[in-house]
Amino acid sequence: MTETTETATATAITPAAPGAKPAIASLAAGRRAILDWLKRHGEADVAAIAAGVGITPSGIRQLLVALARDGLVDHRRAPAATATGQGRPRHRYALTPAGDALFPRAYGDLANEILDYVEDEDPALLARLFDRRARRRLLRADARTAGLPFAARVAVVANILDEDGYLADFAPQPDGSFLVTEHNCAVLAVAQRHHHACSSELDFLRAALPDAQIERVAHRIAGAHVCAYSVRPDDPQGDDAS
Repeated sequence: MTETTETATATAITPAAPGAKPAIASLAAGRRAILDWLKRHGEADVAAIAAGVGITPSGIRQLLVALARDGLVDHRRAPAATATGQGRPRHRYALTPAGDALFPRAYGDLANEILDYVEDEDPALLARLFDRRARRRLLRADARTAGLPFAARVAVVANILDEDGYLADFAPQPDGSFLVTEHNCAVLAVAQRHHHACSSELDFLRAALPDAQIERVAHRIAGAHVCAYSVRPDDPQGDDAS
């Protein structure tokens, strides 16, 4: 049975769950059905998955190969389940952390709920919490940029943003400035509700690169596809200085 046929079969069995993340909902139905079944039931062999999903074992194997290639499932070899313990070992499949991460999370909702409580009790405390986060990130940036020339420091700061989940990069511009772009907002749900999340990002960049003029030139909250910052050194001729 081809994957197209498997997909048609699985569509009737496991439609996309309401509210599912686009990452899981956009997968072909057969692959989504396997991931959903493993999420609900845990580690299993091909026969169990096939019985649970309603796709032939050969079709399941084809889909598992594709899911493993994409890093969404993994397997281990387990002894044969026979009375004598003899027989061919079976592969038992399970979600990888990447596969598990495809399923919806409510971290943003929880964070907003808690931050709402904090703001109701003490608005100044909310600002101090974001300030503490900014100071912690700044200490990390200062330790990693100490003694580096300007362009290298911009690269390090962009890497820190990338490590923090912002899918960030930077590019030198013809006028000697740099453009730091965040292709993902790691705190979007919070930023849409609490302006401190956005202002603290700009404050962090200005504190990490104090010898630069930094301006936000694109903002997701304002409708842009990305957040981007123009980083202009105060002394363009001093880039080679440490």
